[in-house]
Amino acid sequence: MSTEGSSESGKTGSAGESAVDVVVQQIRNLIATSKLKVGDHLPTERDLCAQFNASRNTVREAMRILKAYGLVDVRPKIGATITDNRMTRAFELFSFNTMEISRKTFSDVQDFRSLVEVGSADLFFDRLRQEDLDDLSEINAKLAEIHDLNEASEIDYAFHMRLVSILDNHAVLDVYAVMKPVILRIMQKGKTRRIFKTETFSEHQGVVDALAARDRLAFQYRLRSHLMIGFRFFSEEMEESA
Repeated sequence: MSTEGSSESGKTGSAGESAVDVVVQQIRNLIATSKLKVGDHLPTERDLCAQFNASRNTVREAMRILKAYGLVDVRPKIGATITDNRMTRAFELFSFNTMEISRKTFSDVQDFRSLVEVGSADLFFDRLRQEDLDDLSEINAKLAEIHDLNEASEIDYAFHMRLVSILDNHAVLDVYAVMKPVILRIMQKGKTRRIFKTETFSEHQGVVDALAARDRLAFQYRLRSHLMIGFRFFSEEMEESA
């Protein structure tokens, strides 16, 4: 038995990695060199232990990490299969770790949304249907009936999800869905129920009116202004608490 095998618990890589880190990299190398594709099965836990001269606990922890990364899916009686949920996992981690919204986060997220929503003006007008306008107006009308900020932010979010649904792009909808916790917190920053019922309602209506009139410039101006107007309240709050 090699020295490495006789002291598996203390095994480290060239950069001081733990035994688990080493096995994670070995499994990733196995996936690459074996040219495994999404849906293909990895070797069994027992085979991986033998192949990498590692303990069962080490292999299980390595698989848990790879599952968290979105690279594999492990199911009872089925074993481990290759998946590709890395984008979803990345956004889940992003959303979870952004419990406090900084000014930089506000700017970055709203700039991203502007790239998607404002930057897709031509596609919106190409694919726009009357039922889209009706749905947007119906969602916006609910702002007049809100009772608290959480409800108002959910309606605001629903309006924008319905807007981007016009693009008929599932990847965009998936990104917005996993970013929902951050978007909701941004919507709530510096706003009151009155602001949602008056200003946000009016801004949304302006976007719908521009769409109905097929006025591209008005649509882009009103939507961009709506996305960034919260920065005013956010900045004032930050300066007061500094």
